[in-house]
Amino acid sequence: MQLGQKLLVKPSKLTRKLKLEDWNTEYNAYKKENVERKLDSLSRQMSELQYKLFADKSQSLLIILQGVDASGKDGTIRHVMGPLNPQNCYVKSFKVPTQEEATHDYLWSVHMAMPQKGQIAIFNRSHYEDIIEVFVHNSVPKNEILRRYAQINHFERYLSENHVVILKFFLHISKDEQKKRLQQRISHKALDDIWPL
Repeated sequence: MQLGQKLLVKPSKLTRKLKLEDWNTEYNAYKKENVERKLDSLSRQMSELQYKLFADKSQSLLIILQGVDASGKDGTIRHVMGPLNPQNCYVKSFKVPTQEEATHDYLWSVHMAMPQKGQIAIFNRSHYEDIIEVFVHNSVPKNEILRRYAQINHFERYLSENHVVILKFFLHISKDEQKKRLQQRISHKALDDIWPL
């Protein structure tokens, strides 16, 4: 079985709730040197496919990276997406809504960030934040959260029917690994405060 198939979750397979604790965060499919060699080959393929996507202009690609803080979203964008041509590829990060965004429905800013035909958009976090965040902070009623799940499913179906290919990636790390990475960030921040470059 190929790595992609082993880590792929198909909607048709979701007959039960997906539990993150069922997924091994220590899983390592390849040795580092094999990953680098494979990434080099895949980077060339990505570049060629990006050119074809741009030239054809009949569809677009949306890559969604979701994960807890320190899970590696920024590093993935730099390392894996680096070979893409920035002329028709961009990254959109979703943070606290701006004043303008707050005056619209919660999917407005997401829809505004959709890639044009021939383009690739990479979302660092996504429209799922409008479910996760409000659920964690208990800031909207449960029936509203369930309604948003349905709306997002309809929204993604609409995008797909309009030739937007959506690839979703959840970067899963253990709580111990997250703690270690966050502590490293704090240490680096403290050093930057003492000795700014």
